[in-house]
Amino acid sequence: MSLNKSTAYPSTPTHHFELLDGLRGVAAIAVVIFHFMELIAPDYKDNFIAHAYLAVDFFFCLSGFVIAYAYDHKLQTIGILSFLKLRLIRLHPLVIIGSVIGLIAFIFDPFSNLHQVYADKIVIMFVASCLMIPYPLVRERYFNLFHLNPPTWSLFWEYVANLLYALVLVKLRPKPLWIVTAIAAMLLIWEARQANYLGVGFGGDTFWGGGIRALYPFLAGMIVYRSQWIIKSRLGFIPVSLLLLLTFFVPFSKSTAWFVDLGIVLIYFPFLIALGAGTRPGAAMAKICRFSGEISYPLYMVHYPFIWLVLSYMEVKKPPIGQLTMITLMGVFLLICFAYVVMRFLDIPIRNYLKRVLTKTA
Repeated sequence: MSLNKSTAYPSTPTHHFELLDGLRGVAAIAVVIFHFMELIAPDYKDNFIAHAYLAVDFFFCLSGFVIAYAYDHKLQTIGILSFLKLRLIRLHPLVIIGSVIGLIAFIFDPFSNLHQVYADKIVIMFVASCLMIPYPLVRERYFNLFHLNPPTWSLFWEYVANLLYALVLVKLRPKPLWIVTAIAAMLLIWEARQANYLGVGFGGDTFWGGGIRALYPFLAGMIVYRSQWIIKSRLGFIPVSLLLLLTFFVPFSKSTAWFVDLGIVLIYFPFLIALGAGTRPGAAMAKICRFSGEISYPLYMVHYPFIWLVLSYMEVKKPPIGQLTMITLMGVFLLICFAYVVMRFLDIPIRNYLKRVLTKTA
């Protein structure tokens, strides 16, 4: 294992980081399991994957690395408008698809009448969800910024980070970037101490916490790329995936969660990005990594409406723990299959169409 470090900006990108794609998929599956477990074990100390909310912070860190890798060398050439078009094409179809699925699940939920309670707000909820305008409304369901599809909250901050990158961050030289990152780290420490953990940002009462969570890891990912802190190793996909999963399986304690979360996000996740970037999977594993990366975003963006359905079912039927375990196991498998269908027959065709219509550079 060796560290490849350079103080100069790296040369033009020439390869794809397959293992990082694989890690993205592992994190997305962990998020789905975590959301099921939140229903089964609302007290995080009873949740075996309680720290999987940090997968979002891992996504932000990975995004900072990948955006810098992909656009540091060409954003000035293609221009800010083209960059934003490319990001919209990549991200927004699933925002709308997830909103549609969420709307259908909300209206036709057979175990809940919340759609009747908020009947006069449904159109506004849907439009806000599609346009990613935060609209916390349903206090009965955790006051989510986007009730129809709660994971959209992190996409909101991903868009903000992308816009900041295009307008400001791409131009920052090393010293100013380090200064901004240090400020972001201090904000993250403050937020973790205030909230006593980092599982914030999804609700109307913790809105700004989401922005703080997004800022530091995104900047840290950029620094890992620009500094070329690439840790070359032969560990392979499975060992590095286990290193990521370990962070999600750390037992939860209210007294230490803030400190544990900070250690993972401030130090460990940038380390994993550096390790993953320098680890090349074998040919067979590379295919698994590519599929894992492809399915990760669709899975993240379509699973939560079904979590709402399960919650409604639990509230009415009070199922035993054995049944909930089976629901979780089958639910995760079926959601992966559903995400693949959405990706294959909706997301990819829509993105390809938008590329043809909106840009000549994709």
